[in-house]
Amino acid sequence: QVQFLETGGGSVQPGGSLSLSCAASGSVFSDYPMGWFRQRPGQSRGLVALVTVGGRTNYADTVKERFTISRDDAAKTVTLQMTSLRPEDTAVYYCNVECSGYTDASVRGACFETFSESWGPGTQVTVSS
Repeated sequence: QVQFLETGGGSVQPGGSLSLSCAASGSVFSDYPMGWFRQRPGQSRGLVALVTVGGRTNYADTVKERFTISRDDAAKTVTLQMTSLRPEDTAVYYCNVECSGYTDASVRGACFETFSESWGPGTQVTVSS
């Protein structure tokens, strides 16, 4: 069972920067698209950024041009570089396999089932003046 551990969160002023890191245990990290997700108070968890197996990236509109996701398969880590932070970026940030992009429903379902228990504790990011 793959487990993820997120680090690097903290408190910054608006306009500041943070770099989050996600370390994976297990041997299947390089086979899957990876995502950074965030959960704001009172809201459900949502995808912020995605990096595919081939290194292609995609971002939520709210973080485009400000956040950069990257992966190091040898080190089994995923990084989220965050710049120009805003108060609305305040959230707990998590990483996990990004399953929703699989077009085959059975593959997508198996992915969700496999990694549903892999969520880490998350790392808190607070942006406030």
